[in-house]
Amino acid sequence: MNGIIGFLEYFKMLMPQVMDGLLVTLQIFGLTLILSIPLGVIIALGRLSKLKVLNVITGAYILIMRGTPLLLQIVFIFFGLPLIGVTLDRLPAALFAFTLNYGAYFAEIFRAGIRSIDIGQYEGAGVLGLSPRDTFFRIIFPQALKRVLPPVGNEVVTLIKDTALVYILGLDELLKIGKIATNRDATLLPLVIIAIVYLALTYVLSEIMTRFEKKYDYYK
Repeated sequence: MNGIIGFLEYFKMLMPQVMDGLLVTLQIFGLTLILSIPLGVIIALGRLSKLKVLNVITGAYILIMRGTPLLLQIVFIFFGLPLIGVTLDRLPAALFAFTLNYGAYFAEIFRAGIRSIDIGQYEGAGVLGLSPRDTFFRIIFPQALKRVLPPVGNEVVTLIKDTALVYILGLDELLKIGKIATNRDATLLPLVIIAIVYLALTYVLSEIMTRFEKKYDYYK
């Protein structure tokens, strides 16, 4: 009983610092989603383009971003770009790396979803006199969106955990807060608390994505 009370008291004492770290984590998470999902759609369209140059460029981008570790990309952008005269602050550098990385993964997910739509959908839209733009946004994309929601949900959950990688840049996100408290107090309780926070975030995000999947169940 004393152990539980002690844990709760320590949790209460550490909570202000955890909340500060949580704000940084959620900031990176939210801005990455806002930037990388549209980027993924654009890159996916580039991959599906009949223009050979555009197809090659987007294909090379995806290969590089998916073929190298995110941690290495963060290090390269923050520590490597200054060598060629491009210097970014910690948060912009982290967002740049995360956006480029997750944009590549989302691009492949959206590309697969768009390609899975039957050609008859395009032909039917043409018969109705819809423009290519209207065909994509009113017919193709809504159906593709329903099909890609599960893998997108997996990437969203992965993203909230990957935010811990910005620790290497010295940003005060959740993991850094936990490590500092662990070293200061000589106990693993801070890391246990951080793990609980990550579990809670993962659970909430999983529930949100499940609701989105149910919402779009009417698309078959």
